[in-house]
Amino acid sequence: MGLRDLEKMKVRQDYRNLWHKDLMSTMTFDPAYCCFALFCPYCASYKLRKRAIYNDMSRYICCGGYMPCSGKCGEKHCPAFCLCCEVLCCFAPSVSSTRYLIQDEFNIKTTPCDNCIIGCMVCLKQISCICSLLACLTGSGELGDIAECLGCISDTVYCSVCACMQTQHKIELDKRDGKYAPQPVMAAPPTQQMSRVDHSIPSPGYPPQGSPPMGYHQPPPMGYPHQPPGYMHPPAYGQPMNGSSKGGHDPYPPVPYHPQHPPYPPHMYHPHAAYFPGPAPGAYPAGPPPGLHPQGPDSGFVPGPESGPYPPARPPPPPPGYHAEPSAPLPPHEEHPETAPTSSNPPK
Repeated sequence: MGLRDLEKMKVRQDYRNLWHKDLMSTMTFDPAYCCFALFCPYCASYKLRKRAIYNDMSRYICCGGYMPCSGKCGEKHCPAFCLCCEVLCCFAPSVSSTRYLIQDEFNIKTTPCDNCIIGCMVCLKQISCICSLLACLTGSGELGDIAECLGCISDTVYCSVCACMQTQHKIELDKRDGKYAPQPVMAAPPTQQMSRVDHSIPSPGYPPQGSPPMGYHQPPPMGYPHQPPGYMHPPAYGQPMNGSSKGGHDPYPPVPYHPQHPPYPPHMYHPHAAYFPGPAPGAYPAGPPPGLHPQGPDSGFVPGPESGPYPPARPPPPPPGYHAEPSAPLPPHEEHPETAPTSSNPPK
């Protein structure tokens, strides 16, 4: 192990993420794969290494690049064959290399409990190896029996821990591939505030820019209230409404009212002439109206030719734009030369 490997091990201790399941929980979380990794460890190691490099064998390097022989075994020419040889000949380094690849990719550190289990497995294996060497050197039967017993124990622990480690790797790769949906984080509800003003509970954080301060009602929306379908809003003041000539609404604002009757009193020929309203043309009676002559209708009064036609003819109105010059008022007897007034008092 070189200096570079020692630096990587120190860096892994500072990783902040943890495994999805620790070694003790893998047997209960996925017991089927744990049994598969226990009885077929080589197949499990091959499949997990291939998944760790995203099934892209062009990225394969022997032992993940963590061994001195990495990149020197012809992996580029036949990566699948080299992976099989690695799994069969160097099973322990193949499992460890897959573990390091996952840790470095997702910044995962091993918990102290997992480190203790892995350390105990390694220590038992080393003690068994030392006892076997001593038994071979000394030829002692008792020391050989002890070495054999320690070898069985270390192999059992090694196989079980390797099965749990590979199950842990498989669970982490499943999490990477999205097979385990993230669970929603349970958080405490926001603090409710009591207020004299009836308003909804404010959400945590700063209110959006431009919103009214807390405790004030939102001002009502400006504009026309909700109208039934087909209602047309009036246009701006002074603008005609579109469609008014097509059977729509009247123009807005409405057209000023102009009376149909002529102005009162009507314009006379002389501005100072008196006006005597009478019936419409063609509706005069045969004789003078009652009360105009003091003789009465039974007096036998018949107007002579000198009196002129009744009612007297009126001159046509002046042309538009004509303005009469002011003059002195005429005497009362000259206002109507055709008919002389019979009485100074008008009829009642």
